[in-house]
Amino acid sequence: MEPVRTCVGCRARAPRAALLRVVAVDSVLVPDEKRSMPGRGAWLHPAPTCVRTALQRRAFARTLRASGQLDAHIIEEWLTSYGNQVNGSK
Repeated sequence: MEPVRTCVGCRARAPRAALLRVVAVDSVLVPDEKRSMPGRGAWLHPAPTCVRTALQRRAFARTLRASGQLDAHIIEEWLTSYGNQVNGSK
């Protein structure tokens, strides 16, 4: 049986393989594609709507138990490049 996690954006449960693990490194949200970085992780669907919802709800800070503002520019850039890879764009 495959592990199940909850997306911090849409709050839907999904297999771990379908979600992206995100960690905070020096107040910056970083994608953990190999799922092996140390520390707490937040799980997220690799979809713009889930990222926007999680940012609006301040779910990353709550889930990662981080105080202060977290910078999400790396996650947004990763999501853009991920979408281009999936769609076949360069």
